[in-house]
Amino acid sequence: MANLDAADAITPQAVQTVRVDLGARSYDIRIGRNVLETAGAEIAVVLPGARLAVIVDENVARLHLEAFGASLEKAGIDFTPITVPAGESTKCFSQFERLCDEVLNARLERNDAIVALGGGVVGDLTGFVASAVRRGMAFIQVPTSLLAQVDSSVGGKTGINSRHGKNLIGAFHQPALVLADTAILDTLTPRDFRAGYAEVAKYGLLGDADFFAWLETNWQGIFAGGQERDEAVARSCQAKADVVAADELESGRRALLNLGHTFGHALEGAVSYETERLVHGEGVSIGMMLAHEFSEKLGLIGADTVGRVERHLTDVGLPIRITDIPGQLPGVDVFMDLIAQDKKVSRGALTFVLTRGIGDAFVEKGVDPYLVSEFLKEKLNP
Repeated sequence: MANLDAADAITPQAVQTVRVDLGARSYDIRIGRNVLETAGAEIAVVLPGARLAVIVDENVARLHLEAFGASLEKAGIDFTPITVPAGESTKCFSQFERLCDEVLNARLERNDAIVALGGGVVGDLTGFVASAVRRGMAFIQVPTSLLAQVDSSVGGKTGINSRHGKNLIGAFHQPALVLADTAILDTLTPRDFRAGYAEVAKYGLLGDADFFAWLETNWQGIFAGGQERDEAVARSCQAKADVVAADELESGRRALLNLGHTFGHALEGAVSYETERLVHGEGVSIGMMLAHEFSEKLGLIGADTVGRVERHLTDVGLPIRITDIPGQLPGVDVFMDLIAQDKKVSRGALTFVLTRGIGDAFVEKGVDPYLVSEFLKEKLNP
C-alpha cells in the first residue's frame, strides 16, 4: 500500500477517482464533497438509458432522496424510489423478498439498474437483490455513511443476516459505480461517524503503518470535515480496491479486511443486533482491540503496540472493551458458538486475523478454541 504524502493531498472541492481493477467488472469510486449533485450525470455515462429503482431507508430518504432525485431528473433518468425501514433488522429474508417483488413491479428490465442510497445495511441488501432479480442486474452504490463509503460499498460483498449469524446469506456482486459524497457525512450523528471511523483505522492497522500514523495526527481534521476527510476516504477506498483486485472472492489476502470482525460480529450477535447497544463499527473497534490483545497473549506483539492502538481508538471516542457494551451479556459459550459460525471458519477450524505489529496483520488458521475461550473469559470478567 502506498504512503500518504503532500503530493497525494486532496483539495476540498476536488473529486478523486479510485479504480477497482477487476477486468470486465472494473468500476470507479468517485469521492468528494457534493458528488450527489452530479450523480445523475455520472450514472448516465456509466449506464446510458437505464431506468432505476432507488432503494433507500426511511431516515436517508428524508435527508437525501430529494436531492438525489433532482440530480437524476436533471440527467433525464426515470426512477422508482423504494423505501425500507432503517436498522440492521432490515437485512432479512422478508425485506429481500419484498424488494425483489417491488423491483419487478416497477417493470425494470435486465439492462436497467438498482441503486443503493444509504448506509451499509441498504447497500448489502440492495446488492443481494440486484444479484438475484432477473439473474443479475447492474447496481450502483451511493453510500451515505462513513462506514459504507470506506468499506461496505466497495468490493461486491452483498447479503442478509440469518439467525445463525451476520452476512451468512448473500453473493459477490460488484457495483457498476460508487459515488461517495463526503459532504453527506456532515449529517451523521457523532456516534455513527465514530463507528465508521473504526473501518478507516482498520486499513492502517492491517497493512499500512504510515497511514495509521497519519491518522493519529490528522483524525481531528477528518471529524471536522476538512480536506483530511476526503483524503482518508480516498486512501481507505484505495486500500480496499487494491486488496479486492488481488483477491475478489476472499480466497486468501482479502480475509485481512476482516481484522476485528470475527470478534466484532460475535459481539453484535450476542446483543441480538440491537443497535441501541452496539453498532457495527463499535463492534469492529472492540474486535480490533481484542485481536491485538489476543495477539499479545500469543506472544506476537508487545504491550507497547497494544497501548498505541488503545490510545488512538480511545482518543476518537470508540469503545475498546467488551464491558463497554451496555446491558447484560451472555456467557463465553454463546460467544464461542457465534464465532464458530463465522464465514472464515474452515472445516470447523477457527480462523482469526492477528497481527505482528501496526500495519502487519495476517490470517491465522486453526486457532485453538480453548485459547480463544480462556481469553474471552478474561475479557468478560476483568
